[in-house]
Amino acid sequence: MIERHILGVSGGRDSAALAVWMRENRPDVDLEYFFTDTGKELPEVYDFLDRLEGFLGKPIARLNPDRDFDFWLKEYGNFLPSPRTRWCTRQLKLRPLEQWLRDDLEAGQIINSYVAIRADEPSREGYQSTHENMRVHLPLRDAGIDRRGVIELLESAGVGEPAYYQWRSRSGCTFCFYQQKIEWVRLMRQHPEAFADAKNYEKTAHANGTPFTWSQGESLEELAQAERVAAIESDFKKRQERYLARRPRNPLASKTLEPSIDDIFGIDEASAGCVICHK
Repeated sequence: MIERHILGVSGGRDSAALAVWMRENRPDVDLEYFFTDTGKELPEVYDFLDRLEGFLGKPIARLNPDRDFDFWLKEYGNFLPSPRTRWCTRQLKLRPLEQWLRDDLEAGQIINSYVAIRADEPSREGYQSTHENMRVHLPLRDAGIDRRGVIELLESAGVGEPAYYQWRSRSGCTFCFYQQKIEWVRLMRQHPEAFADAKNYEKTAHANGTPFTWSQGESLEELAQAERVAAIESDFKKRQERYLARRPRNPLASKTLEPSIDDIFGIDEASAGCVICHK
């Protein structure tokens, strides 16, 4: 039986760089590319996937879940997903993937899954299937490719980075609860309709007695007030200045990487989101 080789792209830079690396270094592997679409992605993600697809010369299969976010929100009693209860990842990302593979796995076929964990992420682990016929590979880590190497791969391929990195640290749903408050402010400015959508979900959840807000400690209604927005932007600017002032310079580096929002807040990438959503 022929083995299958799959590579999931999230709309983020790491998985895209892995796809580029595999095409350039492992042309012998007949890869199937896939994207699990929640229907709540940034428009920049779809633009980037189109560019990547053009470079790869192969289609990226869209695994649309048979039930969307609104369906599952009702199933969970309008209980918003959160870092402690990530039903969105389970139902909108993992479930469609497992359904896509189920028949072949149960028939005894080996599935090789290539996951974009970098060499500078020693504490991260990829999606680990409980099925014995699933094999997980980490080519970027094995090849010693770090964040700088990922960016260089995308630039050299002419694919570039997703446009949202200009204002956001990761891919994923527009209302991802892993966002920092400055990212919510920027979402409000970049995509006001998506921000309004997130605000409405929050109001519905509150009306049904659920305790969570998308942003820790305050509702989006509170966060969107002019004085609060000014305070968030001022705090971020001060944090950014402190980070840049203490960041060591590498005289051997040809180009200094722009700090991400996670860098500025001192957040470990391994705890800043789900691999299948954000890589």
